[in-house]
Amino acid sequence: MAAGDQCPFCRRIAAGETVLEGTHAAAIPDANPEHPGHVLVVPRRCEADLFALPPAVLAEIWLLVGQAQASLRARFPADGVRVRVNVGAAAGQSVDHAHVHVLGRPHPA
Repeated sequence: MAAGDQCPFCRRIAAGETVLEGTHAAAIPDANPEHPGHVLVVPRRCEADLFALPPAVLAEIWLLVGQAQASLRARFPADGVRVRVNVGAAAGQSVDHAHVHVLGRPHPA
């Protein structure tokens, strides 16, 4: 998929819908959050396969994942944090732009 108008993540980054930013990646709120504070950490480069990204981009993605979970824990009650990556349609990836889900998990009642 080409970057720009066709990619929802590229559109959202371009529109400034970020909650965290780096040179190579940014975090955006999930459009259909499973829990309050659910964000997606995405590379600025429109690449479907997370494992095809250069090491510097991957390093920044994981740095932002750490920052996102700290922000999430500070803003919302979360007894745990789930970090999820789906690579490829067979694994459940629904948008052809690499992304890492970061969401808080409340303690089960």
